[in-house]
Amino acid sequence: MYTITEKEIHKLLPPRLPETHKNDYGRVLAICGCKGYTGAAYFAAQGAVRTGSGVVTLAVPDAIYPILAVKLNEPVVQPMPCDSTGHFSAEAIPRLLSLASHADALLIGCWLGRSPALDELVFTLILHTTCPMVIDADGINALAGHIHILREAKASCILTPHKGEFQRISGKAPAQADDYAAAFAAQTGCTLLLKSHHTLIAAPDGRQCRNQTGNAGMAKGGSGDVLAGILLSLLGQGLKPFDAACAGAWLHGRAGDLCAQTYGEYGMTPTDMLAALPAAIAGLDAKRSG
Repeated sequence: MYTITEKEIHKLLPPRLPETHKNDYGRVLAICGCKGYTGAAYFAAQGAVRTGSGVVTLAVPDAIYPILAVKLNEPVVQPMPCDSTGHFSAEAIPRLLSLASHADALLIGCWLGRSPALDELVFTLILHTTCPMVIDADGINALAGHIHILREAKASCILTPHKGEFQRISGKAPAQADDYAAAFAAQTGCTLLLKSHHTLIAAPDGRQCRNQTGNAGMAKGGSGDVLAGILLSLLGQGLKPFDAACAGAWLHGRAGDLCAQTYGEYGMTPTDMLAALPAAIAGLDAKRSG
């Protein structure tokens, strides 16, 4: 167990080289959102953009496509078949698999919704996607009672539960979560990012670390979606899952700390955190240059 430090993080972030183009910084895919919950998809996609991804594609149900197509400029927003309730339908699965086959990293789960059909969508993507992935929110909830699917995944995964979600998939009470994190990571073969006051990251090989950045002003809807987008971006840029989780947790918290300094913990928002991400990263670049 060790603590993530700024010195370690600036070594992890890949430098931006002069003779490069957008494909050198990752083509990433986020599969998020449902009717009534467009914010999660927005925050995840923008989190990836603000962390340096070359191309961000956001796949959303048809029902919310017009909203996000207007709100988002940098990401490519792709409408997918949906059912009468505004959730992804089974007809979306082949198209999502096709998009995933061209991606360097995948995110699934931010306000996806819950149903047997959506659970099957999550399982299919986990079992057939070959790029590293971030599984968040409803993607995690779908795994309750089906955790064995993670062992059958073709690619490495980062799971990002808070302690309530972790209880659903592990059966461990919140008070036991930290003690069980390493065993869960080893059992599933996934990197676990256990969100809390001091986020704990556990790798399948037994490594564990704590993040010390962040503050109570981040305890607002949308903050976790920003984190998911950051992780997606770092995976797409080639970081290994444990390194991506450590760097992502630190950057997310650092952006939150910059917001708290400017707006205070009460008034800061996830939108402010997106705007602060460049400054959080620029601080690392300055140390690298120095």
